[in-house]
Amino acid sequence: MALTLAPRPHSNSHARLHHVLTELSSILVGKDEKIRLALTCLLAGGHLLIEDIPGVGKTLLARALARILGLPFHRIQFTSDLLPADIIGASVFDPETRTFRFDPGPLFTSLLLADEINRATPRTQSALLEAMEENQVTVEGETRPLPRPFFVIATENPLQQAGTYPLPESQLDRFLMCLTLGYPDPESEARLWRGLDPEQHLNQLNPILDADEVRSLQAQIEALPVANPVIAYLGQLITRSRESGQFDWGLSPRGGLALLSAAKAHAWLAGHSSLWPDDLQAVFCAVTAHRLEPGRATLARRESIESFLRTVPVP
Repeated sequence: MALTLAPRPHSNSHARLHHVLTELSSILVGKDEKIRLALTCLLAGGHLLIEDIPGVGKTLLARALARILGLPFHRIQFTSDLLPADIIGASVFDPETRTFRFDPGPLFTSLLLADEINRATPRTQSALLEAMEENQVTVEGETRPLPRPFFVIATENPLQQAGTYPLPESQLDRFLMCLTLGYPDPESEARLWRGLDPEQHLNQLNPILDADEVRSLQAQIEALPVANPVIAYLGQLITRSRESGQFDWGLSPRGGLALLSAAKAHAWLAGHSSLWPDDLQAVFCAVTAHRLEPGRATLARRESIESFLRTVPVP
């Protein structure tokens, strides 16, 4: 199914975002819904966690987003010997001035790919916490702001693979969304076998937006109005997640705000003038997959969340 976007009349930014989605879908073939959700996460001002096996396009998606949105990009390969200073940076002595100067690490960028984040130790994982939550880091008592926008895409290998450390709940909660790309469908995979070269296409991409435009879009999305019936529906989703007994614990207040933020971005991409219940449903699984733990071991997490969503009446 081709990606579609319903632009508002005379909305140049919506037309350009439609172009962004089309270009991304030509590189990561067969993943239209995942691409839309990833862009939704960025426009909502959140961070994205991708849980999947190696080789399904996680790194390719991050690089394509950075290039097509005109954002500075850094990639960090997380390993067991990676230290927090390798991410944040450190003060180094300058023999010419005989003073210490701060040498910023790869964290100081607009789009950061934290590759295989769960291969690093918990101490190094936690180095991202302040940056993801407050858009700043504190080094030797001095607070240093990060660029805006600041978007982290972290990839995570399945925990049953060797050399992985599970992310604690406090770290998981810093991610607005959690996605699984999965295998491509047979037709899309056959295109790769016939000679489609995503890397070559990626190198030929030209930026469609830039950092200033992304910041402007994020501000417009944040101001999107929400009607009282939709707020009531959001409240029902949160309350039922706590009281239904389907999960070990329900959505926290921060989880509810994350759901609202992501739904606004989805509504804006769809060309809606305000938030609809459909927008909350569209992002619900991606926003809650790493926040809701099924109480019944017989059901997979995403299956349990989708089943729960069908039980809450829509206004």
